[in-house]
Amino acid sequence: MIRKILVTFLLCSSITLLAQRTNSSPYSYFGLGEEFNPTTVEQSSMGGIGVAFSHYKYLNFTNPAAYADLRYTTYSFGILNNDLTVKSGISEQKSTSTSLSYIALALSLGENAGLSVGMQPVSSIGYSLTNTLSDANGDITELSIFSGNGGVNRIYSSFGIKTFKGLSLGIEADFSFGNVSNSIINQRANVSLATKYDEISVVRGGSVKLGAQYQKELKNKIMLNAGATFKLGNEINVTGDDYLYSIAFSGSGFENPRDTISTTKIDGKFNFPLKSTLGIGLGKFDKWYAGLEYENQDAISTTGLLANTNGAFRYGASSRFSIGGFFLPKVNSISSYWDRVTYRAGMRFENSGLLVDGSGNNTNFTEIKDFGISFGLGLPLKRLSTVNMGFEFGKRGTTENNLIEENYFNFRLSLSLTDVNWFVKRKID
Repeated sequence: MIRKILVTFLLCSSITLLAQRTNSSPYSYFGLGEEFNPTTVEQSSMGGIGVAFSHYKYLNFTNPAAYADLRYTTYSFGILNNDLTVKSGISEQKSTSTSLSYIALALSLGENAGLSVGMQPVSSIGYSLTNTLSDANGDITELSIFSGNGGVNRIYSSFGIKTFKGLSLGIEADFSFGNVSNSIINQRANVSLATKYDEISVVRGGSVKLGAQYQKELKNKIMLNAGATFKLGNEINVTGDDYLYSIAFSGSGFENPRDTISTTKIDGKFNFPLKSTLGIGLGKFDKWYAGLEYENQDAISTTGLLANTNGAFRYGASSRFSIGGFFLPKVNSISSYWDRVTYRAGMRFENSGLLVDGSGNNTNFTEIKDFGISFGLGLPLKRLSTVNMGFEFGKRGTTENNLIEENYFNFRLSLSLTDVNWFVKRKID
């Protein structure tokens, strides 16, 4: 029955994942859009940690080596609801968006290895910005409308295996794909026709991640966990076309294209350097866990695209520091359901690597930082399956330097359906 549920859900939600608009952040204007952290709901509820953590039934999108400890077949999917409040120096706007976070399947391959495959969003674009210029009397002389939509998704396969006592190694390969559309409409006073710039791009590329985890038992059955991953440098290809043409607006506001002024081919790349993640944690099996994690990556560069170094934004080094953990009162309690609930909490501090100049002079760049505090619940169902809920409050950006501050509340929900190991024969007494 559980497999039928999974197949039906995959067929319906895969189309939704690729087709929906999943973002309303003005910062999705830059590059390939707003990036999503590749974490499960369980990990997100603990501040995003996971490089040193492994579990016998939970997925881990941070470190492929964690699948060496998997003991059950697990199907999982997650949903994200984002409530966003955008503030500038003079105004405030609110928006809400809901999207599918991931679909994944993990299999135990015996006592020493595990495998996971799935699909996730990598980034999303969904902005609409307006800029006006006025004369000395306050009358608008020029209006520009910036808008964009689309995003990038990935399919991945992860494998982990135990090698020596306490040491597990893993490898992950993925392929990213998507479509991105950006446009700018410019209308000037006393000019009958407006001009529109359309950029339609196709995004393709792959990457490889290597991972390792080490576990050592200390006194009182406390486990020391350490982990590291290295996502190798990779390229994302961007191809497509851009168009510049004139338009007229009908009385109802619809666009009527007129003459095409120019067309140009897009052929460029985003170059991503090595990304490294290190973490350490302490815990007691099915009781509690606490961990620290640090992630770092040098600046992204581009080839064959617009030179960001001379524009309104550029890339710098990015980093993230996370702390979090969980507490499970009594995993096998029969007297209290709430003793079998997993309680999670954490926080993260992130430098996104995006630097934006709000002055218009291309000389005063401000780094966009992100801070979030999270907590969550793991509600047990029958046969080790769980419903996981995560709540996160955070702030990104600043109103300084004519920029935008975002305050957000993320609600995450996932269902992890746990089945018997497909590669172990059932015994009949």
